[in-house]
Amino acid sequence: MMTTTTTDERALADLQRDHGPAVLTFLLGLTFGDRQRAEDLLQETLVRAWQNPEAFDAPYDSMRPWLFTVARRLAIDARRSRQARPTEVSDIVLEAAAGGEDTAESTVSALDVRDAVRTLSPEHRAVLVQIYFRGLSVGETARTLGIPAGTVKSRSHYALRQLSRNLPGYSSRSSTLIRASSGTASATSM
Repeated sequence: MMTTTTTDERALADLQRDHGPAVLTFLLGLTFGDRQRAEDLLQETLVRAWQNPEAFDAPYDSMRPWLFTVARRLAIDARRSRQARPTEVSDIVLEAAAGGEDTAESTVSALDVRDAVRTLSPEHRAVLVQIYFRGLSVGETARTLGIPAGTVKSRSHYALRQLSRNLPGYSSRSSTLIRASSGTASATSM
């Protein structure tokens, strides 16, 4: 019979009290502010501490570095896991999509948008692709492109302004068209 040694409850309670808030704050940053996901990852981090009592006997002064490492790895694994699974689509979403605009009109709009996006500078196009075609936030786009968030906002603003000039007749709805055509106009084909 195999026995598993676990951390005693008092040590685990002390660990949670002393380091839990800092690890939660760290995880909130890794999960882009998703509190529920961060709390789930914190709980899993504490379970790992409970399952690994030898970590308490390590030669370092604080458990915090060990906890941060475990939390970071769990966050990375969770993100990879979510990205590997296809997004589930409910019947409500499918019904709403079926009642959309005319296919011929949306195809023409998508082609117009694609041509207009090609006229943008590579920097402006890269920002729009990340925000509108890949659905990233300003912060995620900034990290992906390695530029400040303010630069992302500025480039997005000027790119949309340029698109409104390049899409006569669409100017009042250019950002709506870009979002609507993202399903039709593949970002990789630009």
